[in-house]
Amino acid sequence: MSAYTVPGMDRGEAQRVIAILQERLNALNDLALTLKHVHWNVVGPHFIAVHTMLDPQVDAVRGMVDVTAERIATLGGSPQGTPGALVEQRAWDDYAIGRADAIDHLGALDIVYAGLIEAHRTAIADTEKPDPVTQDMLIGQAQALEQFHWFVRAHLEDASGELATASAASETEGARTARR
Repeated sequence: MSAYTVPGMDRGEAQRVIAILQERLNALNDLALTLKHVHWNVVGPHFIAVHTMLDPQVDAVRGMVDVTAERIATLGGSPQGTPGALVEQRAWDDYAIGRADAIDHLGALDIVYAGLIEAHRTAIADTEKPDPVTQDMLIGQAQALEQFHWFVRAHLEDASGELATASAASETEGARTARR
């Protein structure tokens, strides 16, 4: 950590916010890689719809990664963006689905997005007092992530509003339950 942070914030607060942001950086980097993995491995009748839906999401998430890393640096931290740091620091398992039907991947992505958004909302709450600037950045990211999640869920919802993955607690369960 640098000997400075942004004006109006003490170094202890900055360190706490940097730790929160490093976790978000790891999650967003993981999401960008996972989305690209799905993009390359999706097959089946919904292939083109899902394949083309994912590239803008990848680009947007990569933008979130950059902004998050730059916020860490602005606060006086040193963002860790290497694959080794991501794997070492993450608290979740690697994405478990390889080549699979589009609906299977969407079922798994439903679970991925839900976990990521929930953690983002926790980070939003945890940054409210010490750093409203970081909180604002996270709120903007959450809005976009929630929209991407809606795009995924629209493929998994029936006309009555029931979500095929409603009972799923893991990516593999999401993939399995996505096909009704």
